[in-house]
Amino acid sequence: QVQLAESGGGSVQAGESLRLSCSASGTISSIQYIGWYRQAPGMQRELVALLFIGGSTKYADSVEGRFTISGSTAERTAFLQMNSLGPEDTATYFCNVDDLLAGEFWGQGSQVTVSS
Repeated sequence: QVQLAESGGGSVQAGESLRLSCSASGTISSIQYIGWYRQAPGMQRELVALLFIGGSTKYADSVEGRFTISGSTAERTAFLQMNSLGPEDTATYFCNVDDLLAGEFWGQGSQVTVSS
């Protein structure tokens, strides 16, 4: 079993920044990727950013250039620096981890609210 500890999030004004953190623990063999998805009320969950083993990254087009994911799959930790936030970024952000043997896991979610 893999446990995910998330922190960060909160309420900010448009244009401000926030930072999310996610750390994995438990029975982990090799994390293949770690990152975040988000879900706004009434919307489907969507990819935000992923950090892959080896260091490559993937971003949603809507956050490219504003959000930066960092960390290390080997260290089982990732950070999401979110700059120039807008009301459209308001959502619950879920940490997502895929382990080679244990499978895919989700965090409990962190609320991000951006007011204009």
